[in-house]
Amino acid sequence: MYDEARITVEIVSAVICFILVRFMIKPYGLTREGRYLGLPLGFAFLGTSYAIVPFVYSKLLAQELIWLPLLIRTFAFVFLATTYFFSKRSSKNTRILWNITYSLLIVGLTTLFLVGITHPQFTLQTYFGSQLYIRIFNVVCLSYIAIYTLKEHVKEPDPTTIWIPLGFILLAISQYSLLFWYLDSSLAALTGSLTLRLAGLIIFLLVSYQTFYSPWKRTDK
Repeated sequence: MYDEARITVEIVSAVICFILVRFMIKPYGLTREGRYLGLPLGFAFLGTSYAIVPFVYSKLLAQELIWLPLLIRTFAFVFLATTYFFSKRSSKNTRILWNITYSLLIVGLTTLFLVGITHPQFTLQTYFGSQLYIRIFNVVCLSYIAIYTLKEHVKEPDPTTIWIPLGFILLAISQYSLLFWYLDSSLAALTGSLTLRLAGLIIFLLVSYQTFYSPWKRTDK
């Protein structure tokens, strides 16, 4: 029963993320500016990390690859944090720096993946030994995004944008709750983490629909 509930939550999370990608890709489709690719790509990686988990729990994927969702998820959080860091910097040098950073992130992810595939036992030992630190790092990334988006809302208050930092705060608390699950296998902490994650993603879905879909829909009419 527990595994079925966990798999369901992961599938729902993945579906929401891929819907978010569909909404968030609209600005890039209209402008063809690379700076609009950050958010959809970040949530695409996040959705992929959630989509892999059911394969691990249903044993359709080798158990040696249990580290893969966490790797991709951490990469997604780093990618999103980097996207927000460069979002208000539109100079030519900044765009070049962003492209270099993006390339390095992709190379880093690919390298870690290849190392994990070629040295599965070493990767598993590293995974179990570093989970705590990785999740703390995830909390730091999400906290940075939450603070950044909250500052942007304060500068330009809007009834819609206030929900964005709240969504990231919920994701950060979700990752923080996993620390307790990691330390003492608390089922309540895991359940709370999954619930907060869904709440955060649903907030993003509602905000994205209002921001990226409704205006185009009204214009088409």
